[in-house]
Parts: sequence; structure tokens; C-alpha cells
Amino acid sequence: MHAIRKDSVSLIAVAEHEEGQRLDNYLIKILKGVPKSHIHRIIRAGEVRLNKKRCKPDNRIQAGDTVRIPPIRTAEKQRPSESQAAPAREFDIIYEDDALLVINKPSGVAVHGGSGVSFGVIEQIRRARPEARYLELVHRLDKDTSGLLMIAKKRSALVKLHEAIRNDHPKKIYLALGVGKLPNDRFHVKLPLFKYTGAQGEKMVRVSEDGQSTHTIFRVLNRFSDGLLHQVGLSNLTFVEATLKTGRTHQIRVHLQSQDCPIAGDERYGDYQANKRLQKLGLKRMFLHASELHLAHPLTGEKLILKAPLPQELAQFVLMLENQEKAV
Repeated sequence: MHAIRKDSVSLIAVAEHEEGQRLDNYLIKILKGVPKSHIHRIIRAGEVRLNKKRCKPDNRIQAGDTVRIPPIRTAEKQRPSESQAAPAREFDIIYEDDALLVINKPSGVAVHGGSGVSFGVIEQIRRARPEARYLELVHRLDKDTSGLLMIAKKRSALVKLHEAIRNDHPKKIYLALGVGKLPNDRFHVKLPLFKYTGAQGEKMVRVSEDGQSTHTIFRVLNRFSDGLLHQVGLSNLTFVEATLKTGRTHQIRVHLQSQDCPIAGDERYGDYQANKRLQKLGLKRMFLHASELHLAHPLTGEKLILKAPLPQELAQFVLMLENQEKAV
């Protein structure tokens, strides 16, 4: 952390993991509680200097640069109580080097704190690795989705990965179980999705011409319609592989819902009655898992193919359905 003085000038050296940022964004991070408008004002007034020279808000900082900051009051850092502090936790590591960490996130854990959640994966990992100088989420997974989650250990890696994501890379493959019957074994869904706020203040997405363009490729892996399903009042389940060509919020969930085959256990977009019946068969969570990532390493360019197997509870559920099919 940078020590900012409130009664004299501070001279801050830019670290390697901080380079590449706009000057104003860098100052917003280190001057906690100072309004962005005030930061822009002191830059324009020449009170902030970059390597002893006047600068602009959009100047990019480099490792080794010296930033002069005038005396300024920042927000006092509040110490969270022990009950609020994120507990240290390491997760199942799929890949790690000095630039990138990829974990297998369990279902039921948010990726970050906020919206009624006091902490998430990133806060827990930071607590477990107090010596780490830089740990930032590259992308997000829904709380109830399990699977591959990328965390950058260097700012340069984060910038490259965000650039790749804007160009619809890396390749992301998910496994899902839908409640219903899909007519084709392989098909594309390109319905635009619009984000809005639900009645309870929750983030929601619906198909709308006013939404962002999206593209998912679905491939059916197995179909289930045995007597076991009929015993609990269900007709069909479809096990699918979903490859994202774009990565929008709740994309797979809403695209499957649009095909009258919502994801099993999905409390937001799913079939309430079907979910209650699936619980009788042992499915206690949403059946959506981020299973594969195909990407170029952000710094070396090496091609990486990373895989996370289905969690045990989902793999056992599929096995039970397969065995019932064979028994019929």
C-alpha cells in the first residue's frame, strides 16, 4: 500500500504490476475516497507531476515513474471486524505461473464481495496470499456456476486477457443439463440479450432486440427420458456442451431458457416445479459447469488447454441417469 501524506507532498514510485494504467485511474485507486472530479482538478492545476513534468489524466504510467501527489486527505481505511473479514482459502488450482492463476471454483461461492455478499473468491485468495502484490479477477462466473476461473497475477497479463476477451477469446466450453428436449443435436443460438434489474433488485437478462449480440453453440451429449424421471413427474432432460462465442451475463442460462430447455436447478431462469422434482432425485444445485478454457498465454503466447472435470455431485447425477437409461 502507498502511504499518502495529508500535510506534505508524497512522491510515489510506480511498481511493475501497476504500469500501463491511465494516471487518473491509478490515482483513483491509491487516493481512497477522493472524488474523481477532485483528482482531475489537481492534475489540471499542475499539482500532480509525472517524472517532475506536468501531465494529463490519460497519460499512461510506466514502472519506475515517479508521481508527485500534493498534500491530500484520503478516506480512513476501515478495519473490518473478524466476523466480516474474508477467511483465507486456497481453491483447487488447475494452472499457475508468475502471471496467471486458474482455479476450479466450487458452486455456491461468489467470485467477489458485493450485493449482499461480504466476500468472494478473490478476497479469500488475497487473504490466503498476503505476500501477493497483484491478484485481480479476469472475468466472472455466477455464484452457482462451478468451474474454471482466471485470476491475473500481473497487470500486463490482465490487460492482454481483457483484450482477448473483447475479441471473443479465449474459447470457453461449459457443461449443462437442460430440463426439456432439444430438437437438434448441434445448433447455434444468436439471440440478443438485454440486461435489466428485477423486482428484488437482482440482475436479470432477457431476449430483446434492444440487447447485445450474443452467440452460443450447443451440442447434445446425451438425452434422458426414463422411468425414473416419470416417477417424479419429469419427461425429458438433455445433457449439453455449450461453447461461448460471446461472453454476456447469464448467456447460456437465457439461451437454453429460450429453447424451452432451462438449466436444471436454475432458480432465476429455470422451471420451479421441475427443480423441486429434481431435488427429489438428488440435484441440489444449478447444473452449469465451466469445463474448458482454450487460450493463448497472455505473456508468452503459449497455447493452453485447461480442463476442470465435472464436480462429483454432478458427475454422479449424470451417472445415475445413464444407468437408469440402460436399465429400462
